Amino acid sequence: MLTPQFQQMLHQYATWYMVGLIWMVQLVHYPMFKYLDRPTFRRSHEFHTRAISFVVMPAMLIELVFAGSILLGRGLADRPALAGFTLLLVIWSITFLKMVPLHSRLQAEGFQISLHGAFLRWNWSRTLSWTARGMIVAVYL
Repeated sequence: MLTPQFQQMLHQYATWYMVGLIWMVQLVHYPMFKYLDRPTFRRSHEFHTRAISFVVMPAMLIELVFAGSILLGRGLADRPALAGFTLLLVIWSITFLKMVPLHSRLQAEGFQISLHGAFLRWNWSRTLSWTARGMIVAVYL
């Protein structure tokens, strides 16, 4: 069984891993989409969506499990734990309700500047939410 201290450490590492990753994706990787060759954009995008899943899903799942565990252990009255978990719900909702469909459209339709703009705008919500989570984890949890 994992000790509470080890669980908290995994939670912090997963969260800060995602904070760093989302900033790199927001400032470097996603903006780079507009510079990819149009004829090979779909193939490049398909590679991105397949490969990025292996990079993000383990950390996202670790965050979800341990943030839920912290919230259950401390109770809903613990505002930092509740805020951190709520931000995770926001991140997961944006990921699966907005970003995945936008990825699907980019894959099906190819690069379009309007889709790319929506993509970057929605991802700012995740970037700022993960940053706020990182602050909560660092200061309160």
